[in-house]
Amino acid sequence: MKLLVTGGAGFIGSAVVRLAVSRGHDVVNLDALTYAACLDNVASVASSPLYTFEQVDICDMPALEAAFAKHQPDAVMHLAAESHVDRSIDGPGAFIETNVIGTYNMLQAARGYWEGNGKPESFRFHHISTDEVFGSLGAKGQFTEETPYDPRSPYSASKASSDHLVRAWAETYGLPVVLTNCSNNYGPFHFPEKLVPVVILNALHGKPIPIYGKGENVRDWLYVEDHADALLLVLQDGMLNRSYNIGGENELSNLELVQMICTILDKLRPANKPYADQIKFVTDRPGHDMRYAIDPSRIREELGWRPSVTVEQGLEKTVRWYLDNEAWWKPLLDRSGVGERLGKA
Repeated sequence: MKLLVTGGAGFIGSAVVRLAVSRGHDVVNLDALTYAACLDNVASVASSPLYTFEQVDICDMPALEAAFAKHQPDAVMHLAAESHVDRSIDGPGAFIETNVIGTYNMLQAARGYWEGNGKPESFRFHHISTDEVFGSLGAKGQFTEETPYDPRSPYSASKASSDHLVRAWAETYGLPVVLTNCSNNYGPFHFPEKLVPVVILNALHGKPIPIYGKGENVRDWLYVEDHADALLLVLQDGMLNRSYNIGGENELSNLELVQMICTILDKLRPANKPYADQIKFVTDRPGHDMRYAIDPSRIREELGWRPSVTVEQGLEKTVRWYLDNEAWWKPLLDRSGVGERLGKA
């Protein structure tokens, strides 16, 4: 297939781009190259004849329409989004602009292209979203595809809005769509403002390792390369106009996650004292959801997909990658907001 991937220079998007090219798909990477994007993420495929990059902002409708007309994709994988909850607390406007208006623009551009080409039955618009749209769980239960939406942050509200738009374009205009909602991703090329890279890099630099509140918030952790594999599977084999929850089947509290990373670092890069000694509990962020957990039954039973690594295996692979790739992450530490406490409202 020829895939048009938005946000393909970001963390999850670049994993999709790398995997898709490796499997023989033509990939057109549309990315605005905002603060969290990095073309080094796709350097391994940049010279491939199957790969094309276009610097395009999804809020620029004429540029989107031109990209569709030029490249004639068979399918769209829409990953471009503002995604950092803390930044959404400080500046929600950018999240509404990119995640809501940008998705509207993508739907309109895709619809115009699809209709203009005779509404080919093989076309797909795959919208990639998050489990955060479902809100916060108690101690028990899991999110299913039927869980009512209950977003609690500007980020999750903007993603919930985009999900609703995608479903509306499917119902009203017949646009052939599939949707996925994933749990927390981690792995190589993770921008160093998110929890896992913050823990690794602060530990290596001898800085305090911050944990919000008491570290009791629970997340389901999904290795990013497993996620990319699931996304391509849903695009190709998922049922039209259906959503699939993608989870890692790895629930951990934030404290457990941080302690696990510290233990791995103690083994791979031992220091003169345990890295866990650097843990520091800090004031929690406003509206911090207590627990997310995904029920992945649908994607497992309908499409036969399960994650390939445990969280222990995935975290060790991730720590090794950061230890071996200082040339990638070191320049990113100078980007705006990285290393600062955001989202205190």
